Amino acid sequence: MKKVLIIFLVIICIGIAFYFVFVQKKDISYNSNMIIESSAFEYGKGIPEKYTCDGKGINPSLVFKDVPKEAKSLALISDDPDAPNGTWDHWVLWNIPPETTEILENSIPNGAVVGKNSWPVNANKYGAPCPPSGSHRYFFNLYALNTILNLSINSTSQDLMNAMQDYILAEAELMGRYQRK
Repeated sequence: MKKVLIIFLVIICIGIAFYFVFVQKKDISYNSNMIIESSAFEYGKGIPEKYTCDGKGINPSLVFKDVPKEAKSLALISDDPDAPNGTWDHWVLWNIPPETTEILENSIPNGAVVGKNSWPVNANKYGAPCPPSGSHRYFFNLYALNTILNLSINSTSQDLMNAMQDYILAEAELMGRYQRK
């Protein structure tokens, strides 16, 4: 009986070691070379008024670099974690073709699906930054996926995160700030 218990414990230890060496390693080996940037603003700097509720309210151009060759689609979530009632989603996109190198100002890539943002009306579009008070941070998070997602256009950023969590090859982040006058 003692011998069986020792063998059982050895097998469990080998299983745990296998998990940490092979399985968990996959989760932290994202391609950190992928880049998202904008000609409108630099990381951590101010988002020009043109792209906010005080201006035209259109999306800024975004440039994607070093997307992994094995990507089958891209996803983009733009949000404001400084919103008074929790994170506010401004733009939710998926199934962006992986060969996309730029989202032009005031446009959506061909083939991309636009999900629901946090606005209660006309939520399937870019929602411009419009902080109620103070300076807020606006994140544009780009994900390279090894799949094409089958989600309803009524899907939220949380639905998207849940659907893509096992398919992420790489991530990149751009952050801008905005404060109303």
